Amino acid sequence: MSIQRLCHINLIGLQQQKLSVLDDLQVLGMLHLEPAGLDASVDGPNETFVDTATSAFGSITPEDAKQAVSYLAACQRIRRQELFDQSFDPERLVNEVLVNRQKARDLADQRIFLQRRIADLRPWGNFELPDLDALEGQRLWFYQVPLYRLKEMTAVSLVWQQVHKDHRYAYVIVISEVEPASNALPVARTHTGSISLSTLEDQLVQTQRDEEQVMIERESLSRWLFCLQYSLAKVDDQYQLRLAEQGVWQSEALFVVSAWVAEDDCPALQAFARRHGLALQQRSPKKHETPPTLLKNPACVAAGEDLIGFFKLPSYRGWDPSRLVFFSFACFFAVIMSDAGYAALIALGLAFYWRKLGLSQSGKRIRALVLTLATAGLVWGVLVGGYFGADPPTAWLASLKVVDINDFSSMMTLSIVIGVVHLVIANLLQMWMRRFHLPMLASFAWVVVLIVSLSAWLTHITPWHQGAIALALALIVLCSSSQSGWGKQRWISGLLGLSNLSKLFGDVLSYLRLFALGLASASLAVTFNQLASQVAAAMPELGVLFYVLILLIGHLLNFTLTVVSGVIHGLRLNLIEFFNWSLADEGYAFRPFKKQEVVPWKT
Repeated sequence: MSIQRLCHINLIGLQQQKLSVLDDLQVLGMLHLEPAGLDASVDGPNETFVDTATSAFGSITPEDAKQAVSYLAACQRIRRQELFDQSFDPERLVNEVLVNRQKARDLADQRIFLQRRIADLRPWGNFELPDLDALEGQRLWFYQVPLYRLKEMTAVSLVWQQVHKDHRYAYVIVISEVEPASNALPVARTHTGSISLSTLEDQLVQTQRDEEQVMIERESLSRWLFCLQYSLAKVDDQYQLRLAEQGVWQSEALFVVSAWVAEDDCPALQAFARRHGLALQQRSPKKHETPPTLLKNPACVAAGEDLIGFFKLPSYRGWDPSRLVFFSFACFFAVIMSDAGYAALIALGLAFYWRKLGLSQSGKRIRALVLTLATAGLVWGVLVGGYFGADPPTAWLASLKVVDINDFSSMMTLSIVIGVVHLVIANLLQMWMRRFHLPMLASFAWVVVLIVSLSAWLTHITPWHQGAIALALALIVLCSSSQSGWGKQRWISGLLGLSNLSKLFGDVLSYLRLFALGLASASLAVTFNQLASQVAAAMPELGVLFYVLILLIGHLLNFTLTVVSGVIHGLRLNLIEFFNWSLADEGYAFRPFKKQEVVPWKT
């Protein structure tokens, strides 16, 4: 089991040691503190954090500093970093970065506005409105009339002239002293503004130059990114230290640090206590306590922790689903993609970023996950014979095709079988967690319902099937409640548990999305191939060009949709359908009290 066993510890020391011990514990980074009389879930900055940050950043708030870090980190080209420069002024730098960011936003808005105005004005041409005296009080009114309504202009009594025409609109100018009534022309008038097209284009060029200058300034500021990150991390460490100090039980002579620690780290903590002359109390968790959950998996499957962490974390006394989710997600992703060519593209992309992803622990996790997805996709793609929507290119690959994705009956059966097996595993795990308790029999009954129902669907319903399901439903009614006795509450809980029958049926049918999405991906790939071939045959001159364009655009679109669908629905089947039947309790994460590590950017 990859949920680490924890111990509850109390470190007891003299009051004058408190600050130095807490600082060294933060360097050690092994404890999940339990503040006395303080909410351990406090996560955001409070007045203490703001006061601490003010000493480092002056009038700048921590939120402003974090925004400055994010803005510099997103720079396309980051300069070589300045390390521990004595002239570094965090307050001045954050102000400069925020001013630069606001300039960039304003210039981007101005550029977009000018581009739209130029696009709207270009059909009218480059002109400047004459003075009113030159037209003897008359004014020019501009109208963009759809071609299908141009014939209605013959009924207009005003003086007008068509100055331009394209495939959609006729561009008409009306001469009138006052604005024509709204119903005098087929459409409402167009506001062209008083600035000429050439002036707008000059303004756009200048705006783009200003944007380039702002980007150059941003790139220059990026050389201070490490120093800014280091300062911000130092402030956050001080905040966490003060928060820990507030949560320590203390008297006039002593202080006590209460925390959870992994059993594997206890020897290191004992050595720490001996070095600092501290008393250490250590015990196992009590039944009524709810320790945090600390997951620890091998590096090759550690990405499973990230897949489940954002949705639901198992309780300390539960089981760790991260490894099972890791592999089942890869299998579901492969079935949804159903193309060895697309899997090869993922593998090529991974090979390109392999070294870059290996620079950090999170990158290594992503690398292992993507490698598993590509491998599973390649294996399943070969089994279904999908190669960018084409048949296997060689006889040897054709001999490896054992699944026909266009066989609706077989693919639907396979999807249902996968769903039943997945939910059977979920209920078996739930049964194991409930061992020696009566609800264990209810989980076993759901396993019986799943297996017997699948058998009846694949063959035909017999009295044996009916009897087994009836017995299983009776177990669900009798054993769903963990309460002692056979009172009314047990029967109510049993009937409510029986209502999960429709939920079970719906969850099994949810796995049909594997077949539907896999078929959709394969069908789209075939369709784009056929369309490209038809266009090439119909246009001998430009056919090859359009053939290549259709293949590139079509398969790129299908690849994107397939990957997105594989991620969303592959996770959904694990985190919703599977978790509903396998995880009863939710836990909270083990958050070690440690100093943040800031690694300089490599350019």
